[in-house]
Amino acid sequence: MILVIDVGNTNMTMGVYKEKELQATFRMMTKTPRTSDEYGVMITQLLGSKEITTKDIEGSIIASVVPDVMHSLMGGIVKYVGTNPLIVGPGVKTGITITTENPRAIGADRIVDAVAAYEKYGGPVLVLDFGTATTYDLVTEEGKFTAGITAPGIRISSEALWTQTAKLPNIEIKKPKSILAQETISSMQAGLVYGQIGQTEYIIRKVKEESGIQNLKVVATGGLGRMIADETATIDIYDSSLTLDGLLYIYEKNRK
Repeated sequence: MILVIDVGNTNMTMGVYKEKELQATFRMMTKTPRTSDEYGVMITQLLGSKEITTKDIEGSIIASVVPDVMHSLMGGIVKYVGTNPLIVGPGVKTGITITTENPRAIGADRIVDAVAAYEKYGGPVLVLDFGTATTYDLVTEEGKFTAGITAPGIRISSEALWTQTAKLPNIEIKKPKSILAQETISSMQAGLVYGQIGQTEYIIRKVKEESGIQNLKVVATGGLGRMIADETATIDIYDSSLTLDGLLYIYEKNRK
């Protein structure tokens, strides 16, 4: 079995694969400070809850956009799981070529998503990840990561509304019954959700226009991605396991 870990700004998502099948997933908060022992114990307990032992884990891989947690996380995995994790970064085989102005500045999570979308659905493909930030990444038919767009995520926008204003509350992010809101909470939900849908449709249309690629597959992932994907025909596929699958693909490409 292979343990794959995606360390995002908000959450850390873990998956366990047996051959190519995803057997279990777990999630914990990234921003909670933890020692290597705490990580190790939590991971072994989470695995145990699915009747998976550390002896079952033959390898591991991590993609992280939060450098501060890596020392403790890696230490916990080495000490308690017994594997030395492969870290997604420069020098790791991915199967795609990054042709942006500064390839080293591309986040590991975006590379992983691009690899998974290209491997699963082929190119050209535009990969959307609705996470802490909302990202749009273009991979050509030849497997070249050529461009990326970064926008505030829905949760960031929501937090900005209630932390930076005196009277707006912290709300649940969901589609309201109507965009014609008549009270504060649904008016905020309307602005957040329909604003994100409008942004998504415009950026996809603009990417197709400027790239000249009209046969572009659009693949979305991320926690709030399904809600947006269900509301627009511009997204072709929603894939909740895209990032974890990408980690497995990269692990297999680098297996000795």
